[in-house]
Amino acid sequence: MVMMGNSKIQILPPEEARRIAAGELIDRPASLVREFMDNAIDAGARVIETVLEGGGIARISVIDDGEGMDREDLELCCLTHATSKIRSLDDLKTASTLGFRGEALAAAQAVSRLEILSSRDGREAWKLTTGPGEKHPPCLEQSCRAKGTSVSAFGLFDSIPVRKRFLKREGSETALCAGIFNDKALASPDIEFRLILDGKLKSFYPPVSSLKERFCRIFVPLNEKQFMYQIESCGEGFSVTIVFGGPEIFRNDRRMEFVFANRRRIQDYSLIQALEYGLQGWFPNGTHPVGAVFIDIDPALADFNIHPAKKEARFTESGAIHHAVTEALRNFCQSRNMEIVKNFREKPDATEGDFAFDESPKNASFWAAEKSVLWEEAFPAAEERAVPEAGGLRYLGRVFGVFLLVEKGDVLYCIDQHAAHERILYDRFLAGPIPRQELLVPLLFSTESPEDDSFLKTRKEDLARLGIVIKEEEGRWQVEALPQGWRLSDDETIAEILHLRTAGENMAERWAATLSCHGAVKDGDWLDRDSALALAKESFGLAEKRCPHGRPIWLELSRNDILKAVKRPFK
Repeated sequence: MVMMGNSKIQILPPEEARRIAAGELIDRPASLVREFMDNAIDAGARVIETVLEGGGIARISVIDDGEGMDREDLELCCLTHATSKIRSLDDLKTASTLGFRGEALAAAQAVSRLEILSSRDGREAWKLTTGPGEKHPPCLEQSCRAKGTSVSAFGLFDSIPVRKRFLKREGSETALCAGIFNDKALASPDIEFRLILDGKLKSFYPPVSSLKERFCRIFVPLNEKQFMYQIESCGEGFSVTIVFGGPEIFRNDRRMEFVFANRRRIQDYSLIQALEYGLQGWFPNGTHPVGAVFIDIDPALADFNIHPAKKEARFTESGAIHHAVTEALRNFCQSRNMEIVKNFREKPDATEGDFAFDESPKNASFWAAEKSVLWEEAFPAAEERAVPEAGGLRYLGRVFGVFLLVEKGDVLYCIDQHAAHERILYDRFLAGPIPRQELLVPLLFSTESPEDDSFLKTRKEDLARLGIVIKEEEGRWQVEALPQGWRLSDDETIAEILHLRTAGENMAERWAATLSCHGAVKDGDWLDRDSALALAKESFGLAEKRCPHGRPIWLELSRNDILKAVKRPFK
């Protein structure tokens, strides 16, 4: 340690400084897997093999067939900030590679024994071995291998026992490494990936033609692949590909929702929300979709240099990206719903075998039970059936815990109780001031960006009209009132409020949609006859026959539609 007179500030020796700096970048085996695989992808590899032993603590190897390095490259590659990807600070604005700082190999050398074997042409190859401290000086020797590079790290944190004690068990570290491996494979479907754990092939992903195919290969069972979709959208300087599952595939948490920007997985709650908002109303309440948002953006419009491990990004036009994701999903859901209705009505024109139920002996017990349930719920005993109301409206019952069956004249309506109630509440919220309730204990929070602070300051009065009363208190914000009946947790509440920043001039509509979705009756909620009939009546008086997210409120079948479906004559 360099002493400066009697000063309290001292300069650490270079070796100690390198170890501390390495700890910011390499905190566990998964960090090395991420950095090594990034380098392989940046090198143009078409095949990448990742090998782990002992959870990656004993050994991590990444082997690729990329462009490789010559002797001069190997001599420099482990020096701090040595990089082939940028030449100046200005290059950060246009860097399209996954790595660019030149820290990875230097950091790996400071915390493990490193071995790099590389060749540019498959004829001449060189091997570099090095490690932490003076006990492992760099050694460069001639070797042999095919074109490409093999990077191996052995004995992670052996030289820093105190850090090694904080690693998880081997199984947990292996799972984290496998997660990174899947992230890299998911974002690069045109590359072949192999994962070998303790000598056994664990995962093999051959090249495929689309992001959806790779997503399905990694996460979706074969029998669920038919319910996966891929759509595209674009904006000024960016394009978006969204891979997602339909309502047949859902999860009870958000662990199967991902965001990638320029092939790099990032943490971006706003875009996760965009995925959820775009599909809102398409999934059972309390569940979450399976999917990923892939953004391809001009590097000049994004900053990936705000996090040491590049896990976050800042976009100059985040609102435009959010809007593109949400609108693309909503348009898809709307067109999909219309297609389902159209197919349902056109089905009778097909041959009988196309729509006949499978009532073979193996399914006989299932259909018997299913028909019994439907009959009892949809068609109550004769003395309990509703008498037609004025105007010919009659409530018949409910099916599947979701749909109200209503007869009006010669038309049968199958009304989605959640969608109908949601639209009714939505119109009410937009028609007048939203009632609010004071919080007994104000909700305190801090923002994470100047944009959020600016939004809260400039739209404070607009938020108050939406039932959200906030004020700034000693550099922090506090929520003093929320709409009546608000039931979300504190974290979800703050996220919903800050998410309104992306709504622009449509903030009132966005908030009304949020309130109506949370306040409407849910799938499975039981309505007595009077309540169901009142909901149906009010639904028929709506000017817009779709929920705020674009889904139809009801399916309409005329008497002739039904007669046609069962091959009966009609007039």
